[in-house]
Amino acid sequence: MSLFFVTAAAALAVSVSVPPQDLQQPKEPIPPITEADREAAFPPGLDGHTTHETGLRGLVLFDRLEWHPGETPRAELENTTWIGGDIARLWLRVNGALEDGRLEDARLEVLYGRSVSRWWDIVGGVRQDFRPGDPLTWAAVGIQGLAVYFFEVQVTGYVGSGGRTALELEAEHDLLLTNRLILQSTADAALHGKRDEVRGIGTGLSSVEAGLQLRYEVRREFAPYVGVTWERAMGSTARIARENGENVGDARMAVGLRLWW
Repeated sequence: MSLFFVTAAAALAVSVSVPPQDLQQPKEPIPPITEADREAAFPPGLDGHTTHETGLRGLVLFDRLEWHPGETPRAELENTTWIGGDIARLWLRVNGALEDGRLEDARLEVLYGRSVSRWWDIVGGVRQDFRPGDPLTWAAVGIQGLAVYFFEVQVTGYVGSGGRTALELEAEHDLLLTNRLILQSTADAALHGKRDEVRGIGTGLSSVEAGLQLRYEVRREFAPYVGVTWERAMGSTARIARENGENVGDARMAVGLRLWW
């Protein structure tokens, strides 16, 4: 106990005897940084702190190359490609589906995107539908990026001929079970402002879709997966489906491959 009091008294004496300003100053003043110091830290060949906004790069991502077995086999493709820099990019979105050997759905979007914040881009351009029905062209504008808790979000509005309007919302989230085994959850919703009997679309909320996908990244660029997708028509779109003798909702198993380069 006596040793404790001696130590405490010595510490108090030191703190009182040393002026506060001396405690805040280094024992040896730090010399200013010279050009020789900078050259040593960034030798020739490293180019210092380079910026990338003027460079041209790109990405090709096949997020879904999948097969749905069953009585009516179905194959689906979803591709996103971009080329550009950190601020401005050209985006291509391709979606397609084959059902029972026939092309059921095919569309292409060509969009100009510009970064408006660290995680968000504004996009605008055109969308061309090839199937179902006759070809249809839309003007497109939207926002995409990374939301809180690492949800990738994409919201796009469309205006087509004949007063057609649509809004599509997509979100997905990756949960790392291990460094290579990843569980991805997805949710999509589509709304339309005008009834389209040919395409089987009603007004209002027309469809919702949710899915789970378990993939294993053999390499980061090559990942086979298995999954399940649940889709349901809503509102007047569901009534059109019933009138045509079609299923309103469906759950499908899937096996597929995710590729990027």
